[in-house]
Amino acid sequence: MSFFNKYKNVLLLFLSIICYFIFAYFIERTEFTKLIFLWFTVFGCFYMLVKSNQISFKKLIAISVIFRLIFLFATPNLSQDFYRFIWDGRLIFEGINPYLSLPKTFIQEGLKPVSETSVLYEGMGNLNGSHYTNYPPLNQLFFFIAALFYSKNIFGSIIVLRLIIILADIGILYFGKKLLEKLHLPIKNIFWYILNPFIIIEMTGNLHFEPVMLFFLIFGMYKLYEQKWIFAAILIACSVSVKLIPLLFLPLFFQWFIPIYKKIETNKMKWFGFKFQPKKILQLSCFYSIILLINLLLFLPFYSQKLIENYSSSVGLWFNNFEFNASFYYIFREISYLFRGYNEIATIGKITPILTIIFLLILTFFRKNTSLKHLFTAMLFGLCFYYFTATTVHPWYLATPIILSVFTKYRFPIIWSFVIILSYQAYKNLPWQENLWYVSFEYLIVFMYLIYEIKNKKTKIR
Repeated sequence: MSFFNKYKNVLLLFLSIICYFIFAYFIERTEFTKLIFLWFTVFGCFYMLVKSNQISFKKLIAISVIFRLIFLFATPNLSQDFYRFIWDGRLIFEGINPYLSLPKTFIQEGLKPVSETSVLYEGMGNLNGSHYTNYPPLNQLFFFIAALFYSKNIFGSIIVLRLIIILADIGILYFGKKLLEKLHLPIKNIFWYILNPFIIIEMTGNLHFEPVMLFFLIFGMYKLYEQKWIFAAILIACSVSVKLIPLLFLPLFFQWFIPIYKKIETNKMKWFGFKFQPKKILQLSCFYSIILLINLLLFLPFYSQKLIENYSSSVGLWFNNFEFNASFYYIFREISYLFRGYNEIATIGKITPILTIIFLLILTFFRKNTSLKHLFTAMLFGLCFYYFTATTVHPWYLATPIILSVFTKYRFPIIWSFVIILSYQAYKNLPWQENLWYVSFEYLIVFMYLIYEIKNKKTKIR
């Protein structure tokens, strides 16, 4: 026992490296049983490493980097989205607007607009290749950078994309630590994100660009804390231009500029209001205007009459067509089958965003969001409400709730990142098919822990 205690961290590190090496080079997403076993093993190691008092902060940083570098020369085997990233980047490299064409059309017409056209199309799959790209302009810039270095080599492009994501995570670590210090929170909290196997595998391994979006967001929040709101607006605009998700957070910044006060009358009725401060209102208006203007300017090089139509139709697919790993939506869908006899996704997909907007407005005007801690908590719950009602929740979406939770007292996103692997059961079947028992079990655990945190720990959404 003494030997184990003495070398426990070394053994955990060694076991983690083996697991990550297998994840990177020796497993497919159809191998669900192996996937589950490795996932649970590496998560157990992760938890014990983070909780260990014998490992210094600097050593944990080194370990986090080492785990990511294991994937450096690996071709993603749990996701095929990177083929579309490379495709879009090479189209720009060739002077072709990626927002105006379908990969499927080039294939049908026998055209080869980029190097390795057939390989890229086969890799992305017919489903991905049959809809317009939905990646915002700044994200496209990073795809273009990969093409700039390697326009005829997929493997080289993968390495460039992966290095960008690793650098983004290092940036999150740097500014995340500084924010935790400013908020008087344990700086070790950052490792719930940086050392999380989910983040390492889904982001560094599978090349999803959430870390780049989150780098700009966390950097922006740090500048907001420093009261440099113009710089913060620029950074948050960049975050939106990598992934659209931060758009959901914009209403929540209202109280950062214009604090709402609560007045309690003699009849115990609560009234809410805010002082009319022209300077603060002007700052808020400029803050929103900067974010909007920068995103419009970034789209400008790609502008054409078809751009808005194509882009909106692609984004709309996530609300009206796609279904994956949903929670409440699947309940709504079963109710629609019961009463209507068919899937009402077109209707439900339009209602759930409205519910999200209403919930965000409630968070904006009926709770206190004047401190950064309060703001992070509101962002966390606003985003998770959207995910809980969405028709599609791919695993990599959880990166944002995880980093937000680091700055709050809630850890249910960490639990969610642990059980999200159950969604991979769908890929066990060819063609893929979800088993809703697995989905139900995933969300049962998440909601139970969420309720535990709110009720049993006597916490509040504040």
